[in-house]
Amino acid sequence: MSEGLENSTTLWELVERRAAASPDRVLLIDEGGRTLTCQEFRDRAERVAAGFHALGVEHGTRVTWQVPNRFETILASFALARLGAIQNPILHLYRHKEVGYAIGATDAQVVLTPGEWNGFDYRAMVEELVADRASAPQVLDIFAELPDGDPASLPPAPTEGDEIRWVYFTSGTTSDPKGVRHSDRTLITGANGLAVALDMQPDDIGSIAFPFAHIAGPDYFGMMLLAGFGAVLIEAFTPAGAVAAFNAHGATMAGGSTAFYQMYLAEQRKQPDTPLIPSLRKLSGGGAPMPPEVYEEVKREMGIQICHGYGMTECPMICMGGPHDTDEQLANTVGKPVVGLEMRIVTEGGTVAGPAEDGEVRVKGPMVFRGYTSEAATAESFDEDGWFRTGDVGHLRADGHLVLTGRLKDIIIRKGENIAAKEIEDLLYAHPKVGDVAVIGLVDKERGERVCAVIERAEGQDDLGFDEMVAYLGDQQLARFKTPEQLEVVDALPRNNTLGKILKYKLREEFAAKPWP
Repeated sequence: MSEGLENSTTLWELVERRAAASPDRVLLIDEGGRTLTCQEFRDRAERVAAGFHALGVEHGTRVTWQVPNRFETILASFALARLGAIQNPILHLYRHKEVGYAIGATDAQVVLTPGEWNGFDYRAMVEELVADRASAPQVLDIFAELPDGDPASLPPAPTEGDEIRWVYFTSGTTSDPKGVRHSDRTLITGANGLAVALDMQPDDIGSIAFPFAHIAGPDYFGMMLLAGFGAVLIEAFTPAGAVAAFNAHGATMAGGSTAFYQMYLAEQRKQPDTPLIPSLRKLSGGGAPMPPEVYEEVKREMGIQICHGYGMTECPMICMGGPHDTDEQLANTVGKPVVGLEMRIVTEGGTVAGPAEDGEVRVKGPMVFRGYTSEAATAESFDEDGWFRTGDVGHLRADGHLVLTGRLKDIIIRKGENIAAKEIEDLLYAHPKVGDVAVIGLVDKERGERVCAVIERAEGQDDLGFDEMVAYLGDQQLARFKTPEQLEVVDALPRNNTLGKILKYKLREEFAAKPWP
């Protein structure tokens, strides 16, 4: 199906080979009906690369970009891949705190923005952030118009697939994000694992409704190039708008994460006697836990499967459910390890777990990242045998499918995005009405997990109110999607008897049982 394209050394080689194999096949469709064929995408991206090159971007140039979904975003990214630049994509949800950190941590030489979009001026934010830097990066607005140039002016395309050309920042168990380093090869092999598992065909029409700046962006787009199918690109997601676009263009696969499944299901319930998207064959996604009842509801009410998977920024494709799995497997597991990935489950005692025995999920393979920007963080994340420690707990069933049962890392996965509890705790702790604080994730059918802040009353202070908390965190420039949806105020947080460590599992037990909202 991939016509041997999985052996491509670089992402640009993958683009070239797909354009040669199926030049006239539609690769991208937007909500307004614009299309780009595989050949058109290749030719346009090369002209954009020439335009960037004329502006000084070359092999190894460090480029941070924060641009929402549009043809121009993907063209710009692959133009940078053509040049061999080092890309640092940032979700458009992030604001001053996260964007400033990323620009500083990567020492960005160029920053790409959409200018003003959806009521927010991204360029103004970046210019404010870099104003005091001794060597300020070049700031370019690319959303409406891309640089253009003569491809004859370009240097040869890069041929080394193992160079570090991608840096993604992810929240872990500390408040500062970690820089995750990827090569073209890690992304191609991850995309191939996804392509094989989902068994997409050239006549399929997929969807990119999630931010392309997410690690899932090149993962999914790489799958499109490998399998040779097109997709509908959604710029600003709304359930009704996405459904209309998918119907207009005959989408056969949609999804993104558990939150997306829930939104499509809610739209279906508005017209229970008529298929929401008649062409749809399956939903797919990952990034957050999927309760079995969500699968069962979608299968019963929409008549299609959910192929749910498991990945992370450090390894974009670990497991994936597929259309040839049974309903029971799809509902209760995250699928099998993808092709090319090795997995072992390690018990708390350090031994390899037996069948159905829980332990930490550890992985090896060509799709695993090439370490963090911090050598210390890298050393902590790989064991003595070179296995990456995911921090997730689960077990392998006799049928080879993985069941995830918990996490060692203190992060919350809300709608597929990692949120470090400590980052929010550090900000809230500084508030005068907060004696102490613990931020926890609670299972949520819509979000996967919702963020709950549990605050210990400060002596002599009134209770912190919910609206007051939201306003305060906004003033601290915390991204809105990280702001807790739930606030609980208690006399004292539960602690152990030795080091006084807050017992978060007790808080989860208590507040999971409390009705909300």
